Amino acid sequence: MKVGRMARVLHVISARAGDGAEHQLRLLIRHLPQQSEVVTLSPPGPVLDALRADGTAVHELVSSRDLDLGTILGLRRLARRGGFDVVHCHLFRAGVQGRPAAWLAGIARVVATEYHVEAGARAIYRAAERLGQVTVAVSPAVAERLRRWGVPPERVVVIPKGIDPQEFRFDAGLRAAARARLRIPPGTPVIGGLGRLEPRQRFDVLIRAVGEVPGAVLVLVGDGSSRHALERLAAIEGVADRVRFTGPVRHAREMLCAMDVFASPGRETFGLAVLEAIAAGLPALYAACPPLDGTRVDGTRRLTAHDPESLPRGLRAEVLCVAERSGGRLAARSAGDRYDAERVAAEVGELYERAAGSA
Repeated sequence: MKVGRMARVLHVISARAGDGAEHQLRLLIRHLPQQSEVVTLSPPGPVLDALRADGTAVHELVSSRDLDLGTILGLRRLARRGGFDVVHCHLFRAGVQGRPAAWLAGIARVVATEYHVEAGARAIYRAAERLGQVTVAVSPAVAERLRRWGVPPERVVVIPKGIDPQEFRFDAGLRAAARARLRIPPGTPVIGGLGRLEPRQRFDVLIRAVGEVPGAVLVLVGDGSSRHALERLAAIEGVADRVRFTGPVRHAREMLCAMDVFASPGRETFGLAVLEAIAAGLPALYAACPPLDGTRVDGTRRLTAHDPESLPRGLRAEVLCVAERSGGRLAARSAGDRYDAERVAAEVGELYERAAGSA
C-alpha cells in the first residue's frame, strides 16, 4: 500500500527527559501530514507532556535496557493493535528494540533517526539496523559514524534538525514573568545556556566565565548528570548566587526571552540551541554550530579555539552592547530555510514513501 496522507506512523523514542530529540519529534509530528502516535521507552519529560496536550497519543513502555525482549513484544502488540503503516524509531535504544518489534508485527516500513552515535553495542545495533529501510543522520558527522559502524552508505540519509522560528519570537511579558520567577532584578544582564547538563556541553567553562562578567547572572536551562557538579563548581567559584538552574522545561522560548546574551561553549554539538537563540533575537557566542559554518549572521561570534579568554572577553563585550541598546533585542535571524521544520518534515515524509517502495 502506498503511504498517503492518512497513513499511520508509530514513533518510538528513548530520549531522556529534556533531551532535544523530544522537541524535534514534537516539531516533526506537528508538520507531518500522516497520523502519528508516540511510544516512549523512557519516563516522559515535559516536552512529551506538551505533545499529549497537543492531542497526540503518547504511550509509555519504559525500558531500562538496550535489549529487552518484554519491551520488544510490548511494542509488537502496540504496533499490531494500532494498525500502523510506518514505524519511526528515534535514538539508539528505540532503534534496537523498535525495528525488531516492527518486523515481528509485520510492518515492513521502518525508518530510524540518529541524533548522535556514541560508543556502544555495535553488533546489536547492526543486527537491528538490517530490519529497517533507512536511517536518518542529523548531520554529516553522525552519518560518517554510522558508516564506520558498518551501516551501508546507501541506507543512510542526512536530514538536519529543524526549527520553527516563530516558536521563539520575543515576548516582553514572558521575559518579565521568567525573570521574576528566577528572582532576577530588573536591569540585570542575563547570560544563558541551553541543553543537557553533560560534560560535552562544557557548561563548567561558562560558569567560570560568568565570574569575569561583573553583575551578570547566568541561567542554565536543562538537566543532566553534571548538574550537581556544576552547582558545586558555582559555589567554589563564588558565583552560586549568580547562577540559576531551571531544570528541564517544556519549551525554551520563555527562558530565551529572559536572556540578554546566549553562549554555547560545547564543541561537540549540532548547534540547534544557537539557532533558537538567534531566532529569539539574542546575540550568540558559540564554539561549534555547523549550520553557521560559512554563513554570516549578524550578532553571532565563534569563540577562538584554545583561547581561554575568548568566552569571558566575548561575554563582557556583548553585555556592554546590550547596555548600549538599553536592553533592546536584536532582530530575529536564521541560518536559512535548510533548517526550517516544515522542510525537514517534508523530507521525512518522502522517506516514508521511499520505504514503502522498498518494502
